[in-house]
Amino acid sequence: MDPLEIVYRYRFDDGRELEIPVQLDRETMAFCAGARPEVMPFWAELGFNRCRVCTLDPAGHACCPIAANLVGVVAAFKDYFAYETVDVVAVTAERAYSKSTTIQEGLSALLGIVMVTSGCPVMARLKPMVRFHLPFASLEESTYRMLSMYLVAQLYRHRQGLNADWDLLGIEAVYADIGEVNESFANRLRAAAEKDANVNAMVNLDCLGKMIPFAVEDLLAEMAGYFPRALLQFRPQ
Repeated sequence: MDPLEIVYRYRFDDGRELEIPVQLDRETMAFCAGARPEVMPFWAELGFNRCRVCTLDPAGHACCPIAANLVGVVAAFKDYFAYETVDVVAVTAERAYSKSTTIQEGLSALLGIVMVTSGCPVMARLKPMVRFHLPFASLEESTYRMLSMYLVAQLYRHRQGLNADWDLLGIEAVYADIGEVNESFANRLRAAAEKDANVNAMVNLDCLGKMIPFAVEDLLAEMAGYFPRALLQFRPQ
């Protein structure tokens, strides 16, 4: 089965163009790693600024899996500042998305894919969202997609005879752990490059993640009027 591919294309103000394809296993959404350096940079080692919530065994993981998959991306953006502008096109099998934005935002969308598909046990909790990746998503869009994913997860739990969190009580805990990973990984990126495009893209992603749990109830209240009585009271015969 061919992998699912998402391609990010960047055109910088200095005329440079960059294309970064990301391939994912269609059945598991796991990152399909390409060629890697024979010697990994120090900041990719598992023990360097290791996340407090990391559960990986150092005996089997010399490097942080996210860092290992981002070495090439970090190198490509190490000479740019976050505030510089860039034209970005993200191409999926279904359509293309384009935006003229800051490097910080344009790179953040790509980081989000790699972060959740690389084998980190904490970030993997968001992996289903990658199947319906939405580049440059707003807070409201990201919150709705997360709610959809979380509720589908509860349906699977219910079908397996497990307790289901229909009241969404676990969302804050999920994002608390994700915040720990984001903050620790930002420290890795600070050590990886002098200019700030990489680290600020990570900070941008972290800020969005911190806002989502607090946006849930507001979004639910806002959307209540979207759901007609005919849908809410519908019961199949």
